[in-house]
Amino acid sequence: MPATLIIFFFLIVFALIVVFRSVRVIQQGLVGVVKRLGQFHSVRNPGITFLVPFIDNMEVVDMRETPRTGDRQDVITKDNVSVAVNATIFSQVVDPRLALFQVSNYFIAVDQLSRTTLRAVFGSMSLDEALSQREQINAQLQMQMEQVTDKWGIRINRIEIVDIVPPQQILMAMALQKQADQEKRAAILQSEGQQQSAINVAEGQKQAAIKTAEGEKASNILRAEGRRQAQILEAEGRGQAINTVYAAIHAGNPGPELVAILQLDTLSKFAESPNSKLVVPVETSGLLGAAQAIRSVLDGVPAASSK
Repeated sequence: MPATLIIFFFLIVFALIVVFRSVRVIQQGLVGVVKRLGQFHSVRNPGITFLVPFIDNMEVVDMRETPRTGDRQDVITKDNVSVAVNATIFSQVVDPRLALFQVSNYFIAVDQLSRTTLRAVFGSMSLDEALSQREQINAQLQMQMEQVTDKWGIRINRIEIVDIVPPQQILMAMALQKQADQEKRAAILQSEGQQQSAINVAEGQKQAAIKTAEGEKASNILRAEGRRQAQILEAEGRGQAINTVYAAIHAGNPGPELVAILQLDTLSKFAESPNSKLVVPVETSGLLGAAQAIRSVLDGVPAASSK
């Protein structure tokens, strides 16, 4: 009886072991790679799956995208500058069979491949290029790594450079260079401002000179117009005066005596001139004759009045 209980107990344990080894549950995002007698058999999708106990062996592979941040490592650039670089690699298993059977440990393989690729890419560019072309570096790293990882059944989705740290003396030199560049930009901006200010002042002076010239031109035009109008009015006044005098003389029926008096009046005006020389017209004999006639007339007036 005790032997029967022992055998029954061993049968129950064996059945539990068989159930445990034959029924497996695969979680979402994972797949199971089944090996039968050591050889690849099949790939099982998420869910419940059944295995042949003691014959099948299943290994679970994570099919999700996995970020891996490598350790910081020192690389040498093309211009012989040592920089510390750290990168994050986003990889994903796309073929679990290749990931398990083409490389012994794809986690370590991807990490080591990223290290060698980082050294190769940074060794082909200068420090300035490495600091200013992170997108190009990421693209080159991804392209070179995919050429190797494709045969491992692993896809490199993207690579991000986390840090690029040059030596301390290089950082100090870059800071001095940045300060010099900023001072240069400030000097250029200041000179451009002074230039623009001088241009604005010159333009203002030019506009002021133009306005002044236009004002003087308008003033000269107005003065000339005033002088012209004055001369016209003066000429018209003289013409009217001459016409009036001529009409009066003509209406008075002048004789030789009146003409002589007018000529003498003109001579008296010549005599009052401040000039040092007096020019006597050639008609002096006529004037003298006219004067004698006037004198005889004037002498006859008292004689007639005494009578």
